[in-house]
Amino acid sequence: MNRFCRTCENLTALLFEKALSFMLFNAGWKKRTVNANLDYVHVDDITDKEIFYRQLIKNLAHHVSEIIFRFGSFKKLPNKIADYPFQESNTFYKIAAGSDSVLEKMRSGGIFLTAHYGNYEAMGPWLCRLGIPLKASYIPLKPKWLNRIVENRVRAIDGKTYSVHAKTPREFLQLLKGKKMFCLLMDQDSRIPSASDGIFLGRPAKVNPLPEFLLRHEPGTPVFICWMEEADKCKTLHAEEICSKNVNDSFNRWLETRIREKPTLWYGWTHRRFYSTAKEIYL
Repeated sequence: MNRFCRTCENLTALLFEKALSFMLFNAGWKKRTVNANLDYVHVDDITDKEIFYRQLIKNLAHHVSEIIFRFGSFKKLPNKIADYPFQESNTFYKIAAGSDSVLEKMRSGGIFLTAHYGNYEAMGPWLCRLGIPLKASYIPLKPKWLNRIVENRVRAIDGKTYSVHAKTPREFLQLLKGKKMFCLLMDQDSRIPSASDGIFLGRPAKVNPLPEFLLRHEPGTPVFICWMEEADKCKTLHAEEICSKNVNDSFNRWLETRIREKPTLWYGWTHRRFYSTAKEIYL
């Protein structure tokens, strides 16, 4: 019976993924923004924007389907690093070589920077299962009922949410002082007056100044980056510690490397990433 239910669930997930991909592609969802970004920056091997856009949407639909239908699998993963690699159904879960010691260090808190790359949402429950005291910063969704579902059911594990809607610098600092792992998406255009200047994909870009602020007040705080590699029914969790001295540059260079490897896995193409520095490209 369990096998039959799993088969039905997998079929439903696949049909949803195909339907969503078809609708988004034919609706041209965010296509103008994607093309504007591609025209503005230079990334090797991107020669056909139509093929690129189709694959981007296909990957996005796959990860949305995974969040809706298979997200629970990540909430049941082993909490001991020694138990990996681990197989659940037809999927293998692994810890990348050299990442085990980094994950051990992350259990003592710090700053965790991530991006809209691959199934970035799935890393939350996986890290929580590994004993990382994760607190992911987010902007509340609208309408409120949707935000409640995401916060209390999606971004929650063992009945506890790992989301946090901190509003002031004092609240962010308290998370670090409490030995929490403060998580922040760092690949979006920062449009606040105190935004830092940076270079991303060879172009000027505004960067969230929060990590630099936190490190000025809590020097010595370790900074981490994680991402999930997916290939042939195998999901591998990567974790590394980066230099906190030039944290924004370190993060941008890391993300550029990921983009060069697999550009259609970065969903930041659908965002107006350079709006603060080159508003005209989106007009």
